[in-house]
Amino acid sequence: MRLALLADIHGNLPALEAALAEIETLQPDRLIVAGDIVDGGPDSAACWRRVKALGCAVIRGNHERYVFDYGTPRADPAWSSPQFAPLRFARAELSDEEVAELAALPPHWSEPAWPELLVVHASLRGDNDSIFPYTPDALLDPMFPGLDPAVRLIVRGHNHACSTREWAGRRIVTTGSVGLPQDGNPAAQFLLLERGADGEWAVRHRAVRYDVGATLRRFRESGYLDKAGPLGRLFYREMETGTHQIVPFLRFYGASRARGAQWTLEETLRRFFDA
Repeated sequence: MRLALLADIHGNLPALEAALAEIETLQPDRLIVAGDIVDGGPDSAACWRRVKALGCAVIRGNHERYVFDYGTPRADPAWSSPQFAPLRFARAELSDEEVAELAALPPHWSEPAWPELLVVHASLRGDNDSIFPYTPDALLDPMFPGLDPAVRLIVRGHNHACSTREWAGRRIVTTGSVGLPQDGNPAAQFLLLERGADGEWAVRHRAVRYDVGATLRRFRESGYLDKAGPLGRLFYREMETGTHQIVPFLRFYGASRARGAQWTLEETLRRFFDA
């Protein structure tokens, strides 16, 4: 049995198409998409429509939640600020029907025939938990409440770099990101699992080059760069370089405000790039 798993597409259609073309050559028995299809790049709607047309298992990530909670009483008031202009761009691309489809996605995936395997976006507890190779067991334990004792392999996305973590006799494998990798390699990352006759899963991380220039052109052609503000330009740089930009920027922004700086988001971005 061979499974292909994708996660964290983030509106990057050329990267998604490259990953799917490579997966087609590998002829997996099943394809699973582990969330964060939308928000970040300029083609959230096109990416969701492409994934939906595959007819495969799909679970939701935190960025799907941001999109379907936007404009509802559940929305964070901060989402109306300039910092969240990329989210508003993604929401405007999607019809109300498509947003409802995102809201109906399940939070995790499992298959009774393979009780040892569980797929989540971030954790069982929620869609925004980070897990790294050095994450202490004491932090991991509450992330998986009520975990079936049969589970031995947990596959997840959310953190945009491939990794494997041993925990309580289990493996936690992070897929890497199709559309927004952050390990310095701007290639579309995905995961291939192969189940042997003994019930053990072999895990192979894969990455395929794609036309990054085509993605960057979409940022301009779609009007995204004009509408998504400073955070939109940081998404552009992340896709261009395959590196962390947004989280370090937000830390820089928070630290500057804690020191009493009254810089606008635009001014903070200029200072961040100069730092």
